[in-house]
Amino acid sequence: TSNIAEWDKNPEAGTKRIAETFRKAADIADDHGERLAAEGEICWAGMHSWKDMVNLLEAVDRPATLGFQADLAHTYLYLMGYNSEKNALLKPGYTDGEFWTAYETMTDALRPWTIDFHVAQNDGEVHGTGSHDKTGKHCPADDPNGKLDIVKCSGYWLKGAADREIEHICWDGCMFPNEMLEQASTWNTILGTMIKVRDAHGWN
Repeated sequence: TSNIAEWDKNPEAGTKRIAETFRKAADIADDHGERLAAEGEICWAGMHSWKDMVNLLEAVDRPATLGFQADLAHTYLYLMGYNSEKNALLKPGYTDGEFWTAYETMTDALRPWTIDFHVAQNDGEVHGTGSHDKTGKHCPADDPNGKLDIVKCSGYWLKGAADREIEHICWDGCMFPNEMLEQASTWNTILGTMIKVRDAHGWN
């Protein structure tokens, strides 16, 4: 998991080093009129928990140029503290009320930084293939084991999205078999879910 245990030995120094790199990247982005979004994933040291991600964004301190890319699948595992137990906001067996209280805490902290958004579903598991470390498992939109009310969760991230100049949303996550990927119904369900998100939280 990208040396999270190693990073944890001196998190302040690790965050400082990443922030320095991100600031240099932000300089380049500024020169070209672009913005950068750092995607929070549980497998990337320094961005592996909601709290560490906030600390990093604040350390970079370039909100006009470098923001956060929120992914519903990855941020669900932020809640559970998958690679950072001390920053867990939920424990297994949580109630519906506990979930939404925790979700609000996380999104209130990260939403002001969020400039890109990935609609996704997660069943509480992790997945990794090839050289990619295990991270939030992306599931079909209608997965019976999905933990997320996709439309409602999206609203927490997309509140005030136009003010942060979010220009589009996308579906992220195809960690399911090729046979399923080749079925039109899979994509019709995904697109149907995306339209529900747009209808509930979109803007012109």
